[in-house]
Amino acid sequence: MTETGAVTLYTDGASRGNPGDAAWAYVIVRDGSVVASRSGFIGTATNNVAEYHAVINGLRAAQEFTSGRLDIRSDSELVVRQFTGRYRITKEHLRDLAEEVREQMRSFAEVRFESVPREHPGIQIADRLCNETLDAERQGRR
Repeated sequence: MTETGAVTLYTDGASRGNPGDAAWAYVIVRDGSVVASRSGFIGTATNNVAEYHAVINGLRAAQEFTSGRLDIRSDSELVVRQFTGRYRITKEHLRDLAEEVREQMRSFAEVRFESVPREHPGIQIADRLCNETLDAERQGRR
């Protein structure tokens, strides 16, 4: 059941190598509490692709918690600046991912993007989830 209240989505993507093994993660916060978090392995990808996947997966999950305002906070200046209009999206593969983000954004009354530092607690949780996913994937290959 969705509500119309504001929800915050923290996202992070990581790659070990660029491109390299890549993962995404999100953390959803409502009323000061974490209500959902998840991460996933992409395979070989760039950090920017992983950041986009984090936003896409987070947007899908956030639909369960609100149809109102969604604040997306990321330490990826590229993603934030592309969606706030400061940067153009020039890479073809990122254009396709950006279109998926825009499609998912239609489920909300309002979506705001904000750049936050890596040290932000929400980003630190997402970063930890990315690294745990990458570590688990590496362990699975041994």
